[in-house]
Amino acid sequence: MNGVRRRFWGLEVLAVGLPVAAVLAAPDPFGYKVISGLAAALLLPLRHRWPRLAVLLCMPAMAGGLGWAAILVAMFRVGRVHPQLRELAGWVLLTCVVAVAPVLLTQSLTPGSILLTLVFVLLSAGAPAAIGMLVALREQLADSLQRLATASEVAAQAKAEVARAEERARIAREIHDAVGHHVTLIAVESAALGATSDDPAVREAATRVRGLAKQALGEMRSTLGLGAAQADGQAQTISDLVGQARASGVDVELTGELANHEVPGAVERAAYRVVQEALTNASKHAPGAGIRVDLSNRADALRIVVTNGAPDAAREPITDLTGGAGLEGLSERIRMAGGELDAGPSEDGGFQLVAVLPQKS
Repeated sequence: MNGVRRRFWGLEVLAVGLPVAAVLAAPDPFGYKVISGLAAALLLPLRHRWPRLAVLLCMPAMAGGLGWAAILVAMFRVGRVHPQLRELAGWVLLTCVVAVAPVLLTQSLTPGSILLTLVFVLLSAGAPAAIGMLVALREQLADSLQRLATASEVAAQAKAEVARAEERARIAREIHDAVGHHVTLIAVESAALGATSDDPAVREAATRVRGLAKQALGEMRSTLGLGAAQADGQAQTISDLVGQARASGVDVELTGELANHEVPGAVERAAYRVVQEALTNASKHAPGAGIRVDLSNRADALRIVVTNGAPDAAREPITDLTGGAGLEGLSERIRMAGGELDAGPSEDGGFQLVAVLPQKS
């Protein structure tokens, strides 16, 4: 910033100082020519705000014959600020008339001298205006090129984003086709098993498996964006989730419940996933152990504590169902919601998961 200011003031000193020096070099320091020339030079700073006015203020000095240094600076500024050819031609013509008229009225010149005088005045007044206009057009061109480069970069980013979206959609369709096929077969086979078995317990289990398969298919479609957000995990409550686990033979106890009208939707969805992941991990790694789910819905935050006891030594952990995102993915989901997740072994040999979600929309 200081460098820019120094450069500005340095150029300003030259723009005003050189015309002043040119006028002071003329004889008769108290004559009209010198006084008008000094006034035009000293008023040149006005060109930054009123460039047309600065040109007009140079006209008396042009009539006196010592305004050329000041008019060069003023015309350059007009060319930069108002780079319209017709307007600049008008200012050049006005300058020529004011500069040539006194000469023609006071001196007897031959036609050739008059022509040379007109050409000299025209070029002298038009050159700085043309240079100023070219500088302005160059700046406009550079700005246009910069905007074009920015637009091209944005277009390239948008194209890449579209390509990524298409690839995600393709992967989602493949996942849906592959997993959906097997889940659908599970639902069909469960329905067939329930219809052909005479054992009430088998029919109940088959109906439950069929319902879970349909729910899993609905959740997958909603997550992949291939279907409407219907009665999937988000449409259920945590108590429904605990009820499903309990019906599957899991020893789980729930204390507390969410009030749907008080908990924001994003917080409720995150809480559902926390409990779902915790029940899944406990069922896999500590089969037969009791599970306790505690919900504490405070004014500023929702606290979820899921604790399971030590695994039953007589039952082997389910180690062949691995490969998911697990706690790492759940921790990322909680972090994106603005909450915190803490998980680790408990004192009794079991495992405890604590999630705190802020109550915000």
